[in-house]
Amino acid sequence: MAHYEAQVHSAKAFLLQSSAESKNNLYDHLSDCLTRILDERTPNAIDMFENISNSVKQEKLQPLQDTLQDQQGPSDRANLAEKQKQLFEVTEATDLDGDEEVSIPFPDLMDISKCLEGGGIGLNREEMFRICLSMKQLTQTQPLVSSRFWGKVFGTQRDYLVVEAEFQEGEGEEEDEGSEAGDGGDKEEEEEDEGDDLGSEAEKDEPPQSQWKPPPTVPKEEAKTGANKKTYFVCNNAGDPWVKLPHITPAQISISRQIRKLFTGVLNTPIVSFPPFPGNESNYLRAQIARISATTQISPSSYFQTPEDEEMDEEEEEGIGIIEPNPEFEVGKISEYADISNWCHHIPYLLPQGRTTWWNPLAKAEDELEAEDDEDEEEKEQLDEPEPETGPPLLTSAAEDAKVDGMPAWSARLSSNTLPHYAVAIATSNLWPGAHSYTAGRKFENLYIGWGLKYSSRPFNPELPPPVQDEFPAGADITEGTDPSVEQEAALKAAQAEAQADMDEEEEPEESDED
Repeated sequence: MAHYEAQVHSAKAFLLQSSAESKNNLYDHLSDCLTRILDERTPNAIDMFENISNSVKQEKLQPLQDTLQDQQGPSDRANLAEKQKQLFEVTEATDLDGDEEVSIPFPDLMDISKCLEGGGIGLNREEMFRICLSMKQLTQTQPLVSSRFWGKVFGTQRDYLVVEAEFQEGEGEEEDEGSEAGDGGDKEEEEEDEGDDLGSEAEKDEPPQSQWKPPPTVPKEEAKTGANKKTYFVCNNAGDPWVKLPHITPAQISISRQIRKLFTGVLNTPIVSFPPFPGNESNYLRAQIARISATTQISPSSYFQTPEDEEMDEEEEEGIGIIEPNPEFEVGKISEYADISNWCHHIPYLLPQGRTTWWNPLAKAEDELEAEDDEDEEEKEQLDEPEPETGPPLLTSAAEDAKVDGMPAWSARLSSNTLPHYAVAIATSNLWPGAHSYTAGRKFENLYIGWGLKYSSRPFNPELPPPVQDEFPAGADITEGTDPSVEQEAALKAAQAEAQADMDEEEEPEESDED
């Protein structure tokens, strides 16, 4: 079989040889001729083949008919092919015969694709191979410890390829927050300048100050912890430059649970929704990735374990969630993993607050009250301690997940019942369509391919805006009256003068009696 394949490749290489005069090759010319015949369904094609061949050659040699016509440039597929061409270039020589072990920070996507293909899911092999080459390019430009292909998110214009990565120690911890901090500082400086310009006028007529205090903003989790433990890179096609997504904030996770938007494939697209989403499509994509990962990242039971170290146990009590691979993990029968009870979650649960660890909102309020000397202790006592939010612990069985409109949250099966010895176990999420997990032996993997939307059997009803605020109650004390006429003002002044005179007459006798 290999001999025949070599002959085919040799024949194709011969047909691809370009002519020194026309710079064309026979392989492309035959392809164009056959395309013309199939498109036009030419009758007696064998008799007309010479004429078709000449016509195809003449079309390539014809000059431009009109310079005013719009000239089409290279197609999108041609541009993409030029970008992906560099993925196949060998930049560094690899010593394959060396005895040293080389740590590769990305998995074998072709092996993963083969396992998923048995279950009828995944991407085609050519695309997976190009993604693997693109991930290799990413690991050569970023200081990563590990990376994996998280999945593909569909969009209305373009799709997103998502890679989940982890930086080396001391790398990738900085976050681009200068724009937000800079904007706030500029506004404060402008307000100070305006106050200086107003001078004494502002002191004479100061507007009333609002006594309302906004609720404290829930801080986001630091890099390499909680929901921001992993870093995500996205691109539209294999060969495009990878773009690092920003870290997620609790507010973005909370708002993403209340809206439902399709992705466009352009990261800087604004999100128009109610409630307003704090960010653009890159932030919304990051929020959906965090929600999908926290819900659908599962592994075979007893594959991970909690560390036995006492210090680790204390951190777990705080809700950090630390697990490690179980060296004593025993591989069971593949048919056992067709039962979802043999799968468990190994990613921390996202609390309603938008964090993996609960943050006490009264901690900051109590500090502010202690800093103020004039505050009474009664006001401190009025602050009711909120009940901490809790979620299911790590390594909770996936069978305990809440049902989705009456059906189980997961569906588990074997890729083949006729050849169970060579099959893999597939677990599919019914809550997030497109989330899949598989296990075969001592290896498992999670993959998402979908629209990034949660399942719902009912039409989505967006949240209604709050009711319009009522006007201030009208009354005689605050209602503006009509301006009096000149006669009315004169009559009022006369009445006031008479009243003042009567008061003076009443005071004179009292003064004489005292004398």
